[in-house]
Amino acid sequence: MSKKTESKSDKQDEKLSVCDIMKEDTSEIIKKMESQIPVLFQNYSNIYTQYLHSLDDLFGTCYIAEKEFFDKLNIDQSVLKQIKEISKIIKENYLQNIEMSTKLFDQYTKTKMEAIESFDTYIHTTMDSYAKILSQFNKFIKSLD
Repeated sequence: MSKKTESKSDKQDEKLSVCDIMKEDTSEIIKKMESQIPVLFQNYSNIYTQYLHSLDDLFGTCYIAEKEFFDKLNIDQSVLKQIKEISKIIKENYLQNIEMSTKLFDQYTKTKMEAIESFDTYIHTTMDSYAKILSQFNKFIKSLD
């Protein structure tokens, strides 16, 4: 009998368990999902980066088209300095908001991870207790025989 045939018959003789089936299939699905995460995030990052570059290009194009127009208006330099100050304040506000949003999302992620870890610990503790109860139940059933 060849090794192929032996392993095939061993698999056929293997006693199936609902728990084994569920665990194996679930684990395979989760591993597949995990393997796709880097690709999904990279694709999202590429799209968002392209979007930001397009916006930057748009403002660059407007700059070229409008510079000559505004330069011909000969706007007073003191007015332009005030506009520059206001623009600087708005820019700094946006930069601070970006930093705060990043920190907030970072903290949110850490909190979520801690919650999942706590849940995982709880589940393991619960499953250990459940396994002990099942073991005691099996002992009780065997004692009845």
